[in-house]
Amino acid sequence: MTMHQSALQGTLSAEEARRVALAAQGFGGGRDPTPSQWRRIAPVVARMGLLQIDSVNVLVRSHYLPVFSRLGAYSRAALDERAFAGGTKRALFEYWAHEASLLPLDFHPLMRWRMKRAAAGIGIYGGIVKFAADNPDYIRAVIAEIGRRGPLSASELDDPGTRSGPWWGWHKGKTALEYLFWTGEVTTSHRRGFERVYDLTERVIPAAIGSVATPDEADAIRALTLAGARAHGVATEIDIRDYFRLPVAETKLALAELVEAGDLEPVKVDGWKQPAYLATGAVIPKRLAPTALLSPFDPLVWHRPRTERIFDFHYRLEFYTPEPKRIFGYFVMPFLHRGRLEARVDLKADRAGGRLRVFGVFAEAGLRRTDDMIGALALELRHLADWLKLPEIRVEAETSLAVALREILCRVENRSTTMDMLHSSLRSE
Repeated sequence: MTMHQSALQGTLSAEEARRVALAAQGFGGGRDPTPSQWRRIAPVVARMGLLQIDSVNVLVRSHYLPVFSRLGAYSRAALDERAFAGGTKRALFEYWAHEASLLPLDFHPLMRWRMKRAAAGIGIYGGIVKFAADNPDYIRAVIAEIGRRGPLSASELDDPGTRSGPWWGWHKGKTALEYLFWTGEVTTSHRRGFERVYDLTERVIPAAIGSVATPDEADAIRALTLAGARAHGVATEIDIRDYFRLPVAETKLALAELVEAGDLEPVKVDGWKQPAYLATGAVIPKRLAPTALLSPFDPLVWHRPRTERIFDFHYRLEFYTPEPKRIFGYFVMPFLHRGRLEARVDLKADRAGGRLRVFGVFAEAGLRRTDDMIGALALELRHLADWLKLPEIRVEAETSLAVALREILCRVENRSTTMDMLHSSLRSE
């Protein structure tokens, strides 16, 4: 990836902005032939600043996918160990950032303003606040029980209560623990499946981090604003604010201060209606053409207006859309091909059957060539299936693109030789 320092004079082309965004997000760094361990995973996570967590598990849990998109195959166990291990092994913690997220431990002091606001009933679901106000004795009893018994899930409390509904109707134990999680008094010790197991924060966050002085709210928001700007490379105010879900007025002030300090440079991007900010020291790759499958929760694409602005790619989640009204499918991954979002593919992991199921593949309108894109997609699907330990890829759609994809995958069934040949061919074009 060849780069040069920008000589902007206040303006970026749309193409330059796209390359800056890809580089800032850690694309184009190359992939190891063997699964990466924590020493390579850590800088990727640090560059993004967080990994969003989501309950959807039709392929694999969402927080695993962004690292795969940037590194290729890596050890999920290595990530789990750093996210949920005790003592000095822990490098990540869980809290509300973009949404529920895993963040590097250095961000813990920067999130305490949000915990303090939550304790005051600000920025937290109203039902949880009301429950805490109405049940202070129960809240303290839950804290005391975890202190006495150690890490517990909501269902393991002595008095968890009963659910009030089939989905978000939490029982009182879960509501209490979620309030305490928001306020920072407990945090995730580990997860059992997808269920949070909570412990006292001081027993989870290493003492070296817990003892760091809590920054003033304005200082913390300014630091998070800068972190969001650097993770984007070039971004509008709304892009930056969305990254860590920061408050409007405070972010506007932080941006002005960061510009004055020389940490951000106001720029105009061709085709963007809103002013933008470029992180000082950002570089514009002369050429950057990464190829990867992306999670719907990847920070490169999670803010849909930005995705459309940078990639001309209209993308919406269809998880909760009734099936007859879905356009592309349930779990649809954008396909980044040579630095552009050129297709999307609807996938599911059939773990019991040992197969990766492809329900649909859709090229973007106006794409002139699809043959090299489909070949690259076949290669990425094979990488993904191997990483997930799914021996078979089954293309179940019958569109022309799906048929072409199935034919390529059939031709490379002996992937120990032919996949290497396809890889070399695609990379040399």
